[in-house]
Amino acid sequence: MSHPVPSVGVVCLKGNEVLLIKRGQPPRLNQWSLPGGRVEWGETLAVAALRELKEETGVEAQLLGLLDVVDGVFPARSGGEITRHYVMIDYAARWTGGEPVAGDDAAEAKFVTLDEAMALVEWDETRRVIEETFEKFGAA
Repeated sequence: MSHPVPSVGVVCLKGNEVLLIKRGQPPRLNQWSLPGGRVEWGETLAVAALRELKEETGVEAQLLGLLDVVDGVFPARSGGEITRHYVMIDYAARWTGGEPVAGDDAAEAKFVTLDEAMALVEWDETRRVIEETFEKFGAA
């Protein structure tokens, strides 16, 4: 891949919990993260965010707003050369229906408390956007 790939992520709140997925594919294989993925040709960012949320978790939500745009630049496992560069557009959302079931690229999916999310998620950028979502939109 020789150019950045546009992608979306969703910080989905349900009460005082946030939806996480355990990644079933690289990058960050087997790490806890946000549901999301690549934007498809002709698809708006909002439509992509809700589609990816549904495909990976079976959950439906209402978007609350744009959180941030984050660069995901990932080197090969052995370090060195960059093998993936994603431009990740992260949205906040409020759960409207469905129970988390892992699908598509997710190995697991579940709602967890903010404290649990901070303990499970390894990447600082993901932890930051989750905390920002709770600060801006709070628990429902």
